[in-house]
Amino acid sequence: MNNELQRFNQFLVNERGLSPNTLESYERDIAQYLAFLKQQDIQSLKDTKKLHISNYLIHLKQLGRAAATQSRTMVSIRAFYQYLVRERLLEHDPSLYMETPKLEKRVPTVLTIGEVEALLDAPHTETPNGMRDKVMLEVLYATGIRVSELISLNVDNLNLDMGFIRCAGNSLKERIIPLGGIAADYAAAYLKTMRPRLLKPDKAEDALFINHLGTRITRQGFWKIIKRYAADAQITAEITPHTIRHSFAAHLLENGADLRSVQEMLGHADISTTQIYTHVTRSKMKEVYDSSHPRARRKIVEQ
Repeated sequence: MNNELQRFNQFLVNERGLSPNTLESYERDIAQYLAFLKQQDIQSLKDTKKLHISNYLIHLKQLGRAAATQSRTMVSIRAFYQYLVRERLLEHDPSLYMETPKLEKRVPTVLTIGEVEALLDAPHTETPNGMRDKVMLEVLYATGIRVSELISLNVDNLNLDMGFIRCAGNSLKERIIPLGGIAADYAAAYLKTMRPRLLKPDKAEDALFINHLGTRITRQGFWKIIKRYAADAQITAEITPHTIRHSFAAHLLENGADLRSVQEMLGHADISTTQIYTHVTRSKMKEVYDSSHPRARRKIVEQ
């Protein structure tokens, strides 16, 4: 069964053009599924049935895996079997017509505009690291890109004269996103004065954001950066890089942006993914109404 997994991985690399993170997820999901089948004494994928897949999903649930993990695993398993049938390695797809575990739709955590401003003002721009951190936060909030897209940016992905950036999303499909004036100004200053001080004389580096070693900053490195500045800004809400992306989308919609434009900027394939931010703006609208309208509060009416 490991041979089929290797061929599937090669297919994903050559044909699907998926991002490294997505490829890693597929490989991990299928490897764990195959390990489960071996524990059940299944020696060939030709012997697998719907029952085996259902039992594996039950197994994941018993292990306490999140609904999102169960759903993603089912997507991976379905893609794996579809590939096997297409390549005539299997006659039948046991995952056919099986439902994907339903996800709980959670309203994303969104910072207030005041909290975002405090976060963006936290770095000290007098130092190379501080200016780099300032630009990373400004670009993240100005564009709503994912942290993986942020750290993957190269210098030539910025067009500061025109005010946009180019980035590749999860499917490596490139999109053009406007870059606000404030973020562009800080990026220009960083490129001119501070990034050269972070570079090492003996290393050529295309990455826009670099660490003390003169190489591309990592996801873990930026995670630590945002946690530190959130603490400095005295933000009590649980904050991750994705919180900034959520805040970008919600603030745009609050201020009148249309849903389709926000979907395009976020790189969502399905507009239903973007629609979750409308729940945030509705909640905000209700709060504003309750606190502002003179007759919003109920009073007991005597009969």
